[in-house]
Amino acid sequence: MSGFFVVIPARYASTRLPGKPLLDLAGKPMVVRVAEAAQRSGAQEVIIATDDERIIAAAAAHGHLAVMTRADHVSGTDRVAEVARFFGWPEEAIVVNVQGDEPLIDPAHIDAVAGALVIDREASMATAAHRIHDLTEFMSPHVVKVVTTSNGRALYFSRAPIPWHRDGLAARPAVLPPELEVRRHVGLYAYRVGFLRRFGSLAPAPLEQWEALEQLRALWHGFHIHVIDYAHPPVPGVDTPEDLERVRKQFVALH
Repeated sequence: MSGFFVVIPARYASTRLPGKPLLDLAGKPMVVRVAEAAQRSGAQEVIIATDDERIIAAAAAHGHLAVMTRADHVSGTDRVAEVARFFGWPEEAIVVNVQGDEPLIDPAHIDAVAGALVIDREASMATAAHRIHDLTEFMSPHVVKVVTTSNGRALYFSRAPIPWHRDGLAARPAVLPPELEVRRHVGLYAYRVGFLRRFGSLAPAPLEQWEALEQLRALWHGFHIHVIDYAHPPVPGVDTPEDLERVRKQFVALH
């Protein structure tokens, strides 16, 4: 899969890790490590989208393209949409939103979500999921679950435990029934540019606000989201100081 764009939204501010995009990982800023991973995908161009000149400078110092975007965006999707407008990409072009705190992202995963929009021409977005087998994860509101149609389109995303196996869980409430296919949503998205341009003007949906899940706005307004499956969970990103130390150790081992 080739011919798509990758945009990496990278805000300087972070509650738990201030200046997170510029934190050092084996001699390079985190956002540069993310860009390097994205460049190993089939993307024709990788662009860092930020709200801070320090990130622009760090990207340039390592040979990566970065653009300044507005500071008041409420989501990474809005920042990606601004970049698409800035470059004037065509409506049918595909853009993958790669989060700036996932330096160990698998380039094949980026290719896969972009490729899903090539295969499913009626889908406006694509994302990913993987199967989970742990009851604690299934019940946790911090784990977003997704259910799909037989052809891979999202029916619903929820923090609630879905789908609910009425009889199986009634019989053994402490164990996930082995036949119950529970899938955890992975926050990697591909979009068609035409949809990106419309998304910001769509009215927020009640479901989106109740669940605090932005992708429900697309489903609420009738857009299709294609969901691909990963065989294994992706490597977690960096949200906490503990995550940072874990990833630093992995980069030291790699380099």
